[in-house]
Amino acid sequence: MTDELCRLSLTDLSRWLQAGEVSAPEVTEAFLARIDKVDAGIRAYLTVDADGAREQAKAAQDRLARGEAGPLTGIPVALKDILATRGLRTTCASRMLANFVPPYDATVVARLREAGAVFLGKVNLDEFAMGSSTETSAFGPTHNPWQRERTPGGSSGGSAAAVAADLCTASLGSDTGGSIRQPASHCGVVGLKPTYGRVSRFGLIAYASSLDQIGPITKEVRDAAVLLGAIAGHDPRDSTAMRAPVPDYPAVLGREIKGLTIGVPREYLGEGVDPEVKEAVTRALCTLEGLGARLLEVSLPHTAYAVAAYYLIATAEASSNLARYDGVKYGFRAAGKNLLETYLETRTQGFGPEVRRRIMLGTYALSAGYYEAYYRKASQVRALIRRDFDAAFASCDVLAGPVAPTPAFRLGEKLADPLTMYLSDIFTIPVNLAGLPAISVPCGFSHEGLPIGLQILGPPLGEEVVLQTAYAFEQATEFHRQKPPL
Repeated sequence: MTDELCRLSLTDLSRWLQAGEVSAPEVTEAFLARIDKVDAGIRAYLTVDADGAREQAKAAQDRLARGEAGPLTGIPVALKDILATRGLRTTCASRMLANFVPPYDATVVARLREAGAVFLGKVNLDEFAMGSSTETSAFGPTHNPWQRERTPGGSSGGSAAAVAADLCTASLGSDTGGSIRQPASHCGVVGLKPTYGRVSRFGLIAYASSLDQIGPITKEVRDAAVLLGAIAGHDPRDSTAMRAPVPDYPAVLGREIKGLTIGVPREYLGEGVDPEVKEAVTRALCTLEGLGARLLEVSLPHTAYAVAAYYLIATAEASSNLARYDGVKYGFRAAGKNLLETYLETRTQGFGPEVRRRIMLGTYALSAGYYEAYYRKASQVRALIRRDFDAAFASCDVLAGPVAPTPAFRLGEKLADPLTMYLSDIFTIPVNLAGLPAISVPCGFSHEGLPIGLQILGPPLGEEVVLQTAYAFEQATEFHRQKPPL
């Protein structure tokens, strides 16, 4: 019964809870037991809040008994450890914030708390969300549940691995350059990156403010629609949060995709894509065509420049955002002989190598004499990438292609070559630069049994058509039902 409960989707578990077939405390105990049993080999969790989860489960059960429950009441959720949680440490997987306990909740956390969700704990990530493999965490890497010598992707690797290993029913991640979709693809689960501004970033510890976006990682597309509906909407504490009304996302699921035009960017299936990824994505496109969609080849000609532009813009913003960690205002502090030495030692000892590398890159790009040559040029490329998407969406309802050029790679395989690591996000980064919504859904497996993801991209605020298309594909296939051999 314990493992059976843990395998249920959010939608199915909610139905069981509301029908009284199981109680919220029973569900929570089932997950805590599975975490005890399985997580030592996955290392998805940085903090398990067993006492807090039990208290929340009891409160959820009271709501269920009063008939006041919603679809998230009693649902066990894991949170990426970059989201502020009142009274529960938030580390960003960094030595710098190893003992930081926020006095407030991020807006998304507060909204889930209000909906009655049960927080099991905080899950691992690349330090300050800087990475594509969850290997830069100061607390050690997370392992891919499908093959433990592989990475789960990053930076939301702990969130994706926890969902894939049934260590939670759903989780929240953040996506700066693909950090929800790429790990979702590598772990065989669903990951949704909403339109920039659709979800409040208040309480998300910033990496690159113009790119970061919070989104759900779930077992099925319907679960992602439910979670997005709960966390989306305007927030007066985030000036970038949109005032647009929040649609009923689950209501669009089940609509036919017959007549939709799906653009296939030729740059996304060209050189450098693993043959097995190309084959799985091509078969997925044929499935969508079989459901009545029309495929249309389109071009996104500035895709090749996206990674370079991203790493200039993201590191520039990171160098500014992380300036606050100086040993005086926040977190870790190293002793120095004077103030300057305290600053230097604090930042040298508190940050890991990848964070220090990105701070230096960003500081260089913004420095006098180089701003015009690097940051301004990158911003101009960003505008061109956005225009590419505008042109494509003039003739298409959604775009589709691979999430990542390869399945999950081995732990340590790319750590010594940061440029190769950065290229693993080549198909996800343009979406962040343009501020668009996109989803990853499982669409196949490699011959070694590693999951492969299909990425579906929409126009700004196009979450409904993205979810509609992803749900139609999911219902026509069985990939999302397969589980890792744990």
